[in-house]
Amino acid sequence: MTELQIDGIHQQQLSLVGVSRQFEQELRCSHAGETGAVWIYRGILATRPRGDLLAFATDHLASESEHLRFFDQLRFCYRPSLLLPLWRLAGFLTGSIPALMGKNAVFATIEAVETFVDLHYQQQIETLGPLARRESEQAILAGFEQCRLDEVHHRDEAGRNLSVEASLPLKLWTGLVGAGSKAAVQFARLI
Repeated sequence: MTELQIDGIHQQQLSLVGVSRQFEQELRCSHAGETGAVWIYRGILATRPRGDLLAFATDHLASESEHLRFFDQLRFCYRPSLLLPLWRLAGFLTGSIPALMGKNAVFATIEAVETFVDLHYQQQIETLGPLARRESEQAILAGFEQCRLDEVHHRDEAGRNLSVEASLPLKLWTGLVGAGSKAAVQFARLI
């Protein structure tokens, strides 16, 4: 993964002129989402996995932590979600519950989450693209795209690691995770 950062020139421009309300909402939402993602992997690791699941969770935690650092360095542009404690808890449970059910449940969960996240980042980029008139805003969108590409890689890696077709309970779980992710986006934009 390429290190994500906003250089000093763009930070200075952003601190002088700020960003539009839509950019603020999407930055808040993405920060909340990446916070949740970090906690998904912390939840998986809390169950003390071994072997390929340990490597998977450790590697992806590092990637999601890099995404979170990117959004943290932009916090002067937006107010973080007031629901961050909830996003941490939801992320932890989204990681730990399937980890207790086995690695196939983890991979199915990650595939479901990252499928949603890929589409969400695409939507953000398409919505904000026409509003990104300054280089600093374009740099933010480049960061969104890098995050999206990493999430696609996570989704694809999880999909390759699935060893059996999902059972009905697992399909219900991943459906709940997808619906929860969608609802979380709406709340995080505003609260």
